[in-house]
Amino acid sequence: MSADLDPVESPESSDLSGSAQNPRPPLRFAYGKETWKEIAFLLSNLFTALAGFVYAVVSVALGVGLAVTVIGLPLLALGLGGARLLGRSERARARALLGVRIAEPSPHPRHSGFFGWLWASLKDPVAWRTQLYGLIRLPWGIVTFTVALVSLVVLWPVLPFVARGLTNGDRGMVRGLLSPSDELERRIAELESDRGVVVDTAAADLRRIERDLHDGAQARLVALAMGLGLAKEKLLEDPEAAAAMVDEAHGEVKLALQELRDLARGIHPAVLTDRGLNAALSSVSARCTVPVKVHVDLAERPAEAIEGIAYFTVSELLQNVSKHSRARSAAVEVWRAGDRLMLQVRDDGAGGARFDGGTGLAGLAERLGAVDGLLVLDSPEGGPTTVTAELPWRSRPAA
Repeated sequence: MSADLDPVESPESSDLSGSAQNPRPPLRFAYGKETWKEIAFLLSNLFTALAGFVYAVVSVALGVGLAVTVIGLPLLALGLGGARLLGRSERARARALLGVRIAEPSPHPRHSGFFGWLWASLKDPVAWRTQLYGLIRLPWGIVTFTVALVSLVVLWPVLPFVARGLTNGDRGMVRGLLSPSDELERRIAELESDRGVVVDTAAADLRRIERDLHDGAQARLVALAMGLGLAKEKLLEDPEAAAAMVDEAHGEVKLALQELRDLARGIHPAVLTDRGLNAALSSVSARCTVPVKVHVDLAERPAEAIEGIAYFTVSELLQNVSKHSRARSAAVEVWRAGDRLMLQVRDDGAGGARFDGGTGLAGLAERLGAVDGLLVLDSPEGGPTTVTAELPWRSRPAA
């Protein structure tokens, strides 16, 4: 008699089969990437703080101590220039490890002559705040390095909370001492950026005017001169043909004048100069493909530059209404609110306009921002679309 015996599984085979069915998860770090970055920042604090403290003490002590000599103040100025480089490296370290993004201070002003450079360097607020940052960082760097190292070994369950709390102190110091000195510094940085936008816009306008003159009125006037030359040659031989050519040239003159008027209107319309925004915007709205109601509520005319920007802003917005909105009607309102000139263009079209939609709104917003203006878009799908522009008010100088 035989019996079927079930095979006996050994513990090793059981472990192998179990591991095959339920594989172990891959190894990974206990903390997230941001926590490890914060720990790395805290552990590097001691070395960077020590370097910054030594540099600040030595450069200031040498400069002030030797101020009675010829080389003292130049040494202090050079030390302050080097402090700017240390501040830049600290901002980069905070940006890489703490995610603190701070605008760079404005570049050191350039002055002609040795004494101009010396005086500008000695009163540089960015460099002095960086030196202060280096002086007060040493005790903080020792504390954060010690606490982070001990927590990494002993208090590792709560290490993420400790690291976040300590690095918040670092974030505050970086923002307080290494950011642009004040609102004026930030304003200078904004103006430098806006200046590039203004230069690019002016260059693009000049290229457009040159292209329009070359391809339009100039070509037509060249053809006109050639036609009049041929008519002059035929004047005695074939008076009738010469008269026909002169008549054709007369028509070309009218077309050339119309093109020049359109070009001049694109640069600065005469109706805007003579009669102001109300009449100029009414003229623009008459060329729109949809009915437009215009309401201008201004007790006085703004400065010529602001008036021109307002006109071209509304003109471009109405062109968008004609090309993209599929609207049945539109409205333009202009009014003054305190020290701002407000423009609003509304239409009952399909909506869905965006700054990245290829309608030129992004470029218009940049041009307005270059003169302290603002462009706000409200265009839900299905409409209506409301575009509000805001410009600084500057009164027109008295004649």
